Amino acid sequence: VTGGTGFVVTDHAYHGLTLAAGSISPSMGRGIPIGQHVRTVPPPDAYRGAPDVGAAFAEAVAAAIDDLERHGIRFAGLFCDTIFSSDGVYPDPPGFLAAAAAVARRAGGIFVADEVQPGFARTGSHMWGFERHGLDPDLVVLGKPMGNGLPIAGVVARPELLVEFGPTVQYFNTFGGNPVCVAAAMAVLDVIRDERLMANAADVGAHLQAGLRRLAGNHAGIGDVRGAGLFLGVEFVSDRATKQPDPDRAIAVVNGLRRRRILISAAGVHGNVLKIRPPLPFSRADADRFLAGMAEVLAEQPA
Repeated sequence: VTGGTGFVVTDHAYHGLTLAAGSISPSMGRGIPIGQHVRTVPPPDAYRGAPDVGAAFAEAVAAAIDDLERHGIRFAGLFCDTIFSSDGVYPDPPGFLAAAAAVARRAGGIFVADEVQPGFARTGSHMWGFERHGLDPDLVVLGKPMGNGLPIAGVVARPELLVEFGPTVQYFNTFGGNPVCVAAAMAVLDVIRDERLMANAADVGAHLQAGLRRLAGNHAGIGDVRGAGLFLGVEFVSDRATKQPDPDRAIAVVNGLRRRRILISAAGVHGNVLKIRPPLPFSRADADRFLAGMAEVLAEQPA
């Protein structure tokens, strides 16, 4: 559609493991090199970044596109996980991503929303992460929660993109669209609607975030608490003034929770951000159990 091959992604993005997706997934490390057709930009970090996160992110995207063009690589698109989960969970303020998407389109590229992590009602306020930013993407990629454990993924595109793709690429997939996984995906959508899981994500997520903020008030090692719905990040720092990342403390908390049979992970380029994304039916009672475990683990940590 664009005639280009160049992509812009964030510094610690994760978009997949295939040769193509791995080349735009810097978080995979040195074992999977970033493609020569790829440029990276800092994530939209409202904790450390400029006062206007949207403007700063858009400016970085524009500079990355210029660098691609300077090296003779035509720009194809901006590819974003719309909650920037692998970068360290950067959801706010809602709407900031629109400026960068506009920059990409003015440069002749498309905007691709990776909804594998923020999609399917997880953010609480919207079904899809891109909706929080008031965006209408050119491509949306879906997967993982789509089948609630069964393997199924999807792509949604503007019709004009597929008109160009169809006659050009003789694409087929022997195992695509098997009826069992499709039935599971339909059931997932029904349950999200019938059990009002988006409203639950908003309610329990707010309860969980409030509890984490209370804990942060008693523990100087927590520099920031952020999130949307049932997708939260807790950033650990060794000094709140300098905001120096503290990955050791973050990993100690992850392992302390694991010993209490509570499983979360750490994210961000330094590995100092707890990535908390419980199942959508998570209740306030579940959140309280998590917060109690978190309090116990934090109490074990040195001041």
